[in-house]
Amino acid sequence: MKKLLLLLLAILCVGITNAQKLPGKDVPSIVKSALKSKFPNAKQVKWEQEKEHYEASFKLNKKNYSVLIGTPGNILETEEEIKIENLPVKAKAYLAKNYAKQKIKEAAKITDHKGMITYEAEIGGKDIIFDLQGNFLREVNA
Repeated sequence: MKKLLLLLLAILCVGITNAQKLPGKDVPSIVKSALKSKFPNAKQVKWEQEKEHYEASFKLNKKNYSVLIGTPGNILETEEEIKIENLPVKAKAYLAKNYAKQKIKEAAKITDHKGMITYEAEIGGKDIIFDLQGNFLREVNA
């Protein structure tokens, strides 16, 4: 019985700490305004709350986007889906060498609030992050 209770508690904690889907009506207007000013043509926006930040996901010009916005309405990060072949050459070489038997699920170009660009390739449940030139930076669980 104790093991079952601990297991249920662990599952509950994991569910609470992950991003929570959120109806648009529950997103602060300042956050929605920040998205609208940067992406005025964004339609069918799906919202999630990640701790004190909000993430908007949408499709624009046949590309998937994800925008992380802080509660004061500042855009922290923009993630734009790219074709796998558009990853930097060094990044593709790194992936071919270190993940030869695994398929790249998707790729993205990430721009932070300072304009710094990184690239991300999702492979086997992990995000492999590269700098602008394609140098490996880190691996994180997706």
